[in-house]
Amino acid sequence: MNVEKRAKIIINWINKYCDESIFAPKSLVIGVSGGVDSSVVSTLCALTNRKTIVLSMPIKQIKSQHDLSIEHGKWLSERFKNVDHKIINLEELFKNFEKTLGAFNNEHGFANSRARLRMTTLYQVAAANSGIVVGTGNKVEDFGVGFYTKYGDGGVDISPIADCTKTQVWDLGKHLNISKKIIDAEPTDGLWNDGRNDKDQLGMTYVELENAMQNKNDPNYQRYLNIRKKNIFIK
Repeated sequence: MNVEKRAKIIINWINKYCDESIFAPKSLVIGVSGGVDSSVVSTLCALTNRKTIVLSMPIKQIKSQHDLSIEHGKWLSERFKNVDHKIINLEELFKNFEKTLGAFNNEHGFANSRARLRMTTLYQVAAANSGIVVGTGNKVEDFGVGFYTKYGDGGVDISPIADCTKTQVWDLGKHLNISKKIIDAEPTDGLWNDGRNDKDQLGMTYVELENAMQNKNDPNYQRYLNIRKKNIFIK
């Protein structure tokens, strides 16, 4: 399937979901991290011509990642009249959360709590705008290795790119004229103070994971299964 057709199918699917939903959402709400997944999803939502609210939600964010999030939000809001970009700083809220739960300090727990705090924020904004939360998980993460620590994807109403591999998401990004800096950026969930990326956490690149998912004879197939086994039930 060529990339233009894939983009049109996803846009039509989002519109169909909204049209056929009993809830009849009046807006689409997406968290944008500065990564390619959220950038692609937010752009596809904007192309539906429905009210689209994109949120940058920094929590101890590495500046380069936050800068890309702001840049993308600005690009969207300038290009599409139906897009509203908001910056909701959750830094102080998270600091209070950390302090309150100081007796239960756990690095992995606090990393996941960042995603869940953003998720809660997305749902609050969606509720206030009669909207739905649109997820940004791709096929490799959601169905391959169970890598759920996305930028606010602790729970979502719909996931437009859930059937797309990371390579297909990159192709969509190029087709949609997403910033090259975003497309070329090292994939990361942005949840760790040391700035570790997805490869650091998973032990394999997305291309390696895709190849292993598609071919049991791939030399990395067993490594892929081991990663999947460890992550599939961790949320």
